Amino acid sequence: MPKSKTRYVCQSCGSVQPKWMGKCPDCGEWNTLVETVVQEPAAGRPVGAALTGGAAPQPLPEIPADGYERIPVPIVELSRVLGGGIVPGSVVLISGDPGIGKSTLLLQLCDALAGPAAGGQPGPVLYVSGEESAAQIKLRAERMGIRSPNILVLAETHLESIAAQIEKLQPRLVVVDSVQSIYSDAIASGAGSVTQVRDCAAYLLRMAKAQTFPLFLVGHVTKEGAIAGPRVLEHMVDTVLYLEGERFHSFRLLRSAKNRFGSTNEVGVFEMADKGLVEVRNPSEAFLAERIPNAPGSAIAVTMEGTRPILVEVQALTNPTTFSQPRRTANGVDFNRLLLIIAVLSKRARARLADQDVFVNVVGGLQVDEPAADLAIAVAIASSARNRAVAADLALVGEVGLSGELRSVGQIPRRINEAAKLGFTRVLIPQSVARKLEHRPAGLEVVGARSLREALEITLVAGGAEEQGS
Repeated sequence: MPKSKTRYVCQSCGSVQPKWMGKCPDCGEWNTLVETVVQEPAAGRPVGAALTGGAAPQPLPEIPADGYERIPVPIVELSRVLGGGIVPGSVVLISGDPGIGKSTLLLQLCDALAGPAAGGQPGPVLYVSGEESAAQIKLRAERMGIRSPNILVLAETHLESIAAQIEKLQPRLVVVDSVQSIYSDAIASGAGSVTQVRDCAAYLLRMAKAQTFPLFLVGHVTKEGAIAGPRVLEHMVDTVLYLEGERFHSFRLLRSAKNRFGSTNEVGVFEMADKGLVEVRNPSEAFLAERIPNAPGSAIAVTMEGTRPILVEVQALTNPTTFSQPRRTANGVDFNRLLLIIAVLSKRARARLADQDVFVNVVGGLQVDEPAADLAIAVAIASSARNRAVAADLALVGEVGLSGELRSVGQIPRRINEAAKLGFTRVLIPQSVARKLEHRPAGLEVVGARSLREALEITLVAGGAEEQGS
């Protein structure tokens, strides 16, 4: 008979404790230990056991690597984030807020790989839905114009039944939506528990490695935005993707937090439309489409998302505060970085912001974290405070130091080339980089500045009532 035992599993780090404690001794989180009844399987193969049999060590040069060429993905933005295609046998965990478009993107991926356009002979693609019925999947597919007969939908949450269908169909791709809904008979706890999620994912992972089919798992997120379940799930898979976006914006950003087969710095840009997620091949043009030229409080930053330069509009608004403490609000930029830039503006550029509420926003819902956007943020705030517009044909690149100096950032040539493609005629960069720059695009003037105060004198043109006393 199987033996049952009670253990307490931390929902934050996945550690197992013999008794309940208020604070997890491994991760330090409070009230995360959940009582779990674990039923040890009887004789036979346990959940997550290896499916390849006994393996013997092999010399590295003699290990066959045939058949591991990447599967081309017609969705270019997704292929970019994955590293240039899908590696056979790889396991990808994709997560994001509810309703952000995870199921939509994966259904489009199934459609792309179910036909001959993906390369090779068309084959079956298995979409396992643990939260929606097959009819609901069909309704979404019809709305998106997807009618491929090679997409097989399985509405099932039983792990052993799913594994049996995979063994029978031998699909080119398997999508499990979501891993938190899958359960196994070998585990006594309910679906979604830490033990179920971990062991079911391990079993599917071993199947994918043994049969060399790519596996995509959808993971829920917590209120803090992290993937729900044990953190070991992120360590088990090959790639972790996050689909991000604001609820009231149409743009969606696909980022890679982990990738064993490619860079984690790439980002894919999509736009949610009636028929699914549409690729945005030129994000800079999309983010600047509704820009009002010569508006005070607006500046253009040239940021890098992996190997791709993107021009974004940084907007700032300053207004006299009605409270004892002025408000600082950041949307799309790091809040602590905003406080630092405001302090440098007040101390080094003599901007009167102590009695001003300051609001900063990056248009389009993009999150800009790199220091190269510091100069654009500072100029946008000063532009609003002084009611002076920034020249419409000027783009800004540079990190702001605590002494008010402008520091160099990487990949300046790629940034200024992107600005030139979009019709900008001037780019302001740190003086230290401007002196060393060898090749400059035709028709683009590269202006250098050593300090933030010097940059403000260059960027802010006449056109409004300047801030009093600045």
